[in-house]
Amino acid sequence: MDAFAVSICKGFAARRVSARELCIAGAWFGGFQALMPFLGWAFGFRFRSCIEAADHWIAFALLLLIGANMIRESLSPGSGTADSSFRFKPMLAMAVATSIDALAAGIPLGFFISSFRLIALSCLFICSVTFCFSAAGVKIGGIFKSRLAHGASQQSAQGASQRFEKKAERTGGVFLILLGTKILLDHLGVFQLIHSTS
Repeated sequence: MDAFAVSICKGFAARRVSARELCIAGAWFGGFQALMPFLGWAFGFRFRSCIEAADHWIAFALLLLIGANMIRESLSPGSGTADSSFRFKPMLAMAVATSIDALAAGIPLGFFISSFRLIALSCLFICSVTFCFSAAGVKIGGIFKSRLAHGASQQSAQGASQRFEKKAERTGGVFLILLGTKILLDHLGVFQLIHSTS
């Protein structure tokens, strides 16, 4: 679901959404959501304490840095950089940030699953589901942006496009920071504490 939410922001921030962007997002997020539990299963108990202690901090730091950079770029003069949002480095960082929990979740699987075939099929299923959700998220974000842009059709096309790109990038940056904060607070047990006191 984290990959789905980030994919919606990707689609909203992109200048255009084609089948290429859908496949890129699906491949990155689906691939890493499958790779991480497989690595966790392979490494097993040896790295369990290290990963469980730091996974939420790593995800928070990555999402905070990416979100802050998006906000900074949206506030800078000139045209937006949303067209580069599907390139290697930002996609790698977001794929890792949204799947780092899956690495920790995969570690205990090493105690219960001894069959390579079973873990491979499980990871393939995870990849397929995440691919579909991520591609759908990009498409939903693109549709949402185009509907907002359609309401501004009376304005200058270039000026409206730049304003939407800046707002989309800023919104995406804020969302990623909130997502990272949610992951951190969830792992620190803040939400459980609030729920137990209410």
